[in-house]
Amino acid sequence: MAIAELIPIVALSIPIVVIWTRHQRKMAEIQVDTTAEKAALYANNNAQLEERVRVLERIITDGGYDTALQIEALRDQRHVEQQRAPDTDPTVN
Repeated sequence: MAIAELIPIVALSIPIVVIWTRHQRKMAEIQVDTTAEKAALYANNNAQLEERVRVLERIITDGGYDTALQIEALRDQRHVEQQRAPDTDPTVN
């Protein structure tokens, strides 16, 4: 008698298992797509960073570093001049 009662239960369980399996497959596909998109974004970001490093290397090796030092020296000089400027009265011209 117990086997006869299990047959309808097993028969009703099969579609449930099929639906659950399809759902799990779809979830896995979505996760794969999301992972692929993230990998593409990381690769793009990595390529941009590599290009920026190449530019910086080129600046340093092509004497641009001296130019950067000169710019910083000018900034330092301007900073000193700005510190002296508050001593004078800005309303007097």
